[in-house]
Amino acid sequence: MLVARSVSKRFGPTVALDRFDLSIAAGEVVALMGANGAGKSTIVKILSGVYPGDSGSLELDGKPYAPASPQEAKALGVATMHQSIADTVVPALSVADNLLLDRFNNAATPWFVGPTARLEEARSIAAHVGLDVDLRAPLYTLSLATRQLVTLARALADKPAVLILDEPTASLSSAEAERLFTALDALRKRGVAMLLVSHRLSDLRRMADRVVIVRDGRLVANLKPPLDFDGAIETMIGRALPKTRERRTVPSTANQGLQVRGLKLFPGTDGPSIDFDAARGEIVAFAGPVGGGKSRLARTLFGIEPVVAGTMTLDGKPWQPSSAGGAIRSGVFLVGEDRWHTSLFPDSVPFASIEGTLSFPFLSRWFKAGWINRSRERRQAESAIKRFSIRCNGPEDRVVNLSGGNQQKVVLARSHAEPARVLLLDEPFQGVDAGARADIGRVARECSGAGDAGIRQRHRGGVRSGRPCAALRSFDY
Repeated sequence: MLVARSVSKRFGPTVALDRFDLSIAAGEVVALMGANGAGKSTIVKILSGVYPGDSGSLELDGKPYAPASPQEAKALGVATMHQSIADTVVPALSVADNLLLDRFNNAATPWFVGPTARLEEARSIAAHVGLDVDLRAPLYTLSLATRQLVTLARALADKPAVLILDEPTASLSSAEAERLFTALDALRKRGVAMLLVSHRLSDLRRMADRVVIVRDGRLVANLKPPLDFDGAIETMIGRALPKTRERRTVPSTANQGLQVRGLKLFPGTDGPSIDFDAARGEIVAFAGPVGGGKSRLARTLFGIEPVVAGTMTLDGKPWQPSSAGGAIRSGVFLVGEDRWHTSLFPDSVPFASIEGTLSFPFLSRWFKAGWINRSRERRQAESAIKRFSIRCNGPEDRVVNLSGGNQQKVVLARSHAEPARVLLLDEPFQGVDAGARADIGRVARECSGAGDAGIRQRHRGGVRSGRPCAALRSFDY
């Protein structure tokens, strides 16, 4: 159904793809595996018409395929759900209008569509992924998982011949992911060819018929059943992952850190309050369903959301920051769930480079009288690039040009630019490969070993409070 032959792509001196080959048959689900920066997103964007390859050829159903835009690709039967959903939704519009964006962009659509007709059509599109929310609500008021489901529903709306899914479950709970997979199973039976990019092994085990592995822009393996995912990971990152967890001594609760008593996150709720301790050097994990309040808890500790009831203390003193800036000045850092919504700048902003992103929260402390010391900024960025193994050409690279996993590493590196008293990590492994997850875990353990109190959050696989280290290593790979 879809064939790519010897496709290459360069961005300046960087070779993103080097004579890459790919084929997907009708009704087949091919998993595309690769480390962050290996070239996966480049492949996806070439196939979906975001930009052309420099050389090579594409075929769709036996005919030459060279889409000049994502709209043309979709019209030809290739629908894509990109990893960065910020590029595919309009937060100020309602859920219904976001679901109908492709309709509004179609010249065949009547110039006026009434509200009742819009809601009915949007409801039929939402049903593709079991999306059950108020379709009239502005999209920005809903969770990241809901926004992700909106983009998926749009991709499925026109019954594509080829469906490309780039990290489709990164923000979904296991129940929401299974709902999506059920919809994809029906598409597979109808003969839809699918390319699935995911760092969750559970996704690949559930859906993949075949695995293609890309490393440094080159095809290095084409694996057929029975699929050996442990071997695939080692092929993907070029090294073996540690088989055992690092053992750490549980820090004493006398090391103070963060104490929370009677905390309520939402007004008008009669349920139990939140009580926990996170001692200096301890890593505490929170788990729960999507919408259960994990991200709200992190934002409350960071000073973005108000405290409805309860008390917080940090190192024995009352803690209730009035703003994110106040939290940062006190050594409390947050890595938010949606990096583009909470942590990164649009490319049009001067601080959108790696070095600018890293230095922005610390401008008043690092640079006196408003003068930016470029040499210090560059040294900080070079140190972070080395420590976090960020794949880039240098500190001046624009963050938007990095792979999703390397963007996440930049966000994490910023939270380590100064010693932290409390580090709040909300879904820190979202969209990063197995090797990067190990790197992030290593740095977080180093951070906690230096005496920080760490709060890490996940949708699933969490452990009880007070069990350090094991929580950090209980990710999907």
